[in-house]
Amino acid sequence: MTGVVKELRLVVRKFLARPQHEGVGAIVRRSIGRFELKYFDPFLLLDEFSVSAPSGFPDHPHRGLIFVHWFETVTYMLQGAVTHEDFEGHKGTIGAGDLQWMTAGRGIVHSEMPAAQGTQKGLQLWINLSSQHKMIEPRYQEIASQDIAEASKDGIKVRVIAGEALGTKSPIYTRTPTMYLDFTLKPGSHLEQPIPISWNAFVYVLEGEGIFGNSRSLPVAAHHLLLLGGGDGLEVWNKSGKALRFVLVGGEPLGEPVVQVGPFVMNSQEEIDQTVEDYENCINGFEKARHWRS
Repeated sequence: MTGVVKELRLVVRKFLARPQHEGVGAIVRRSIGRFELKYFDPFLLLDEFSVSAPSGFPDHPHRGLIFVHWFETVTYMLQGAVTHEDFEGHKGTIGAGDLQWMTAGRGIVHSEMPAAQGTQKGLQLWINLSSQHKMIEPRYQEIASQDIAEASKDGIKVRVIAGEALGTKSPIYTRTPTMYLDFTLKPGSHLEQPIPISWNAFVYVLEGEGIFGNSRSLPVAAHHLLLLGGGDGLEVWNKSGKALRFVLVGGEPLGEPVVQVGPFVMNSQEEIDQTVEDYENCINGFEKARHWRS
């Protein structure tokens, strides 16, 4: 993704992600998937999570999204480590800087629990799958921190989880076309990043404060989600005295109906009803859930 940005995107909505309880004793700051923003096509949920043992996310199902039937889930660790385990026999631990990209497909029951002392922190993003991909077999891409593509230029560092930035491309394959970029800007630096013009895109601020979209805008601090309007790129300035860190995420909209009940995301109420019946009876992709415990 190269070339000159011609039409810059502006911030059209801003949310502060406030802490709430989730799982068993875990705390999340939810920005997408909350009352004010239930869905931002193709994104179903964005959580900044914080969890310490014995709290966590014990055995639970998904379908249609990332975990259980029709979506993908991206877990990106910022601090500590989390162990993932599911009823297909997959098990692994991801630590700070590591990434797990999981396609739930036709169904998964899994757990995510702390694997280190202290507080574990990270981001979890749910990306919807098109109807043609919702019943595929589950698959995983686990990427160690040292294997994530990185680039630096003029006070800007980027970790290219998906997509392209500063001339560097990610090797990760995404069924729903997606960009996921982790930027750190030193004080005084300025970024201009292309974004496919037809995609929806947002920013989530992790550390520091920055100016997004318009140089005359007010600075935005950590834990804020910024929805971006139309255009083919984004400008960011760090006019503060500290480093600014944020993720820029974009994706190609699916334009399909979404019906969500708890961890299940489908295209119609009938499909949701069938999913609940499948899970309760351990059939049609949930057979292994009958006797599995993490």
